[in-house]
Amino acid sequence: MKKILAFVIALCLTTLAAAQDEDRTKQMDRVESAGAILNEIMNAPDSGIPEEIIGSAKCVAVVPSLLKGGFVFGASYGKGVASCRTEKGWSAPAFFRVTGGSFGLQIGGQAVDYIMLIMNERGMRNLLSSKFKLGADASAAAGPVGRHAEGMTDITLRAEVLTYSRARGLFAGATLNGAVIKQDRDDTRAFYGKVVPFRSVLTGEIPVPKDAAPFTSVLAKYAPVPLPQQKPAAAK
Repeated sequence: MKKILAFVIALCLTTLAAAQDEDRTKQMDRVESAGAILNEIMNAPDSGIPEEIIGSAKCVAVVPSLLKGGFVFGASYGKGVASCRTEKGWSAPAFFRVTGGSFGLQIGGQAVDYIMLIMNERGMRNLLSSKFKLGADASAAAGPVGRHAEGMTDITLRAEVLTYSRARGLFAGATLNGAVIKQDRDDTRAFYGKVVPFRSVLTGEIPVPKDAAPFTSVLAKYAPVPLPQQKPAAAK
């Protein structure tokens, strides 16, 4: 009887460990996908995120394959990763989910890659709160596209969050007002082995694990830390 009980306990522990490994693998895949998406978009000639925009972003969030669909009343759902600038470099990845509704004629469903750039301190504070709503807690606008940020509108300059989407090969500025961004505690636990506060991750209190490199290395490539200093004007 004792041998059977010991076998059952061992089997349960093995099954639990395998499930935990599988969950962490999913998060690692998401981190890798986020880095690949950002790299592909930035490498696109004349149709990516302007260098000046991503170079001055406080935080960057990527949602691989955000699902949008419905008829008349649309709905959105996806999971993503975010990182913020710190004194030591880009932070460890923070896992979140985005849910929200939109009104309009939408027939069928589609999966899009979604990117959010948090551009100022207020937008960053909203992100660090672990839950905020685009368009309500943080102003959002469709981001400009191109190699350089030419002809930006006033609303783009004042927006706390600039948003983009890529679907079927087409990349453009997009809006997702009404969407709620919230920390995904389950994914956080799966990746870090415990629930870590959103703020602790994004402010650099948590060391950046090696598994985060596929995302953080791409951020460092296109948005070096610290922010580049402007050169002083030459004396006349």
